[in-house]
Amino acid sequence: MRRVSLPWGTYGRWCLVVLLTALAVLNSASTADGRYVTPAAVTAVPCGAALLVRRWPWYASAVPATAATGLWGWPLLPLLLVALFDLAAHRRVRVAVGCAAAALGANLLIPPAISLWTPQQYGSTLFVLLALVAGLWVGSRRRLLKALGDQVEHLRIERALREEAARTAERSRIAAEMHDVLAHRLSLIALHTGVLATRDEQLPAPVVERLALLRTASTEALADLRDVLGALRDHGCEPAEAAPVPVLRDVAALVEQARAAGQQAELRVDGRPEEAPAAHRLAVHRLVQEALTNARKHAGGAPVRIRLSYRPPATTVEVTNAPGSPAAHAVASGFGLVGLRERVTALGGHLHAGPGGAGSWRLAARIPHPAALEQNGTPT
Repeated sequence: MRRVSLPWGTYGRWCLVVLLTALAVLNSASTADGRYVTPAAVTAVPCGAALLVRRWPWYASAVPATAATGLWGWPLLPLLLVALFDLAAHRRVRVAVGCAAAALGANLLIPPAISLWTPQQYGSTLFVLLALVAGLWVGSRRRLLKALGDQVEHLRIERALREEAARTAERSRIAAEMHDVLAHRLSLIALHTGVLATRDEQLPAPVVERLALLRTASTEALADLRDVLGALRDHGCEPAEAAPVPVLRDVAALVEQARAAGQQAELRVDGRPEEAPAAHRLAVHRLVQEALTNARKHAGGAPVRIRLSYRPPATTVEVTNAPGSPAAHAVASGFGLVGLRERVTALGGHLHAGPGGAGSWRLAARIPHPAALEQNGTPT
């Protein structure tokens, strides 16, 4: 069974109520010529016990404390102050004022020696007002802290939902891109097998049969791929009957567009893009695109250096930019990096994005080639 630890504030309250109950018993004894067994002292103990139990209704502690103070005056005033504090803290100000008025009114009928109306250096009404004010302040502070905690929890849940939405959007984008690439290649297979099957040269019957089977299988696979992943694409920009086109964009063209927009971008490429799988080239394009966008938003005018390597055993991307001036109204959500990390992780790689040296920003990704993954058994 799990034990629930109590907060330190609960222990402090218990100690305070126990001390005030003991003080009420001592005050009652001082007014009864040193006798501890008096009605006031006997009443102070259950009143203090009722104040310790927070789960009871408010009247279980406030009514006995009010009645006891009204009957025996200032010796039991400390317990009434705690009850008034609790009522004010829970926004029961009218009830607290009514209890204070009832106790003060009842004290008009008791002997002056123990009455709250007896002239003293600090009047009893001052302590009553202080208890009410302190209760109101503590209650407002508790409600404020609770509201702030609820707001933080709401923001945490909202951010988690946005991160999950970013991951889902990136997965959909990956699926749509791979749909284009695979559909293009499957259509090429079907096209070449159809050409071979219609050649004038006489081909052996088993070869013709296999070519027909290959063409049928590629056509059915293309139809299945369109049925499963075609809904992820935006068909509003092209007719539904249009042939799929590859989406392997050139990073150099992306860099040229950034330069045309006034961005200082330097690109160095090691190897040829054909040496990396199509999924790697798609990921490289997205990484460079996101890095250039972030540099444009948060480091305007700063030079950007892009290093790409397509050579085995891994495709690597490194983009660094020096410090610059952020664009107006630029908001760093970080959800673009969430999508990129989802894409790179799905390919068995890892992504690092964070501050570099001298205040620069660095984005680096390493995606191992399928042969390296098979050789190592796990992503490197």
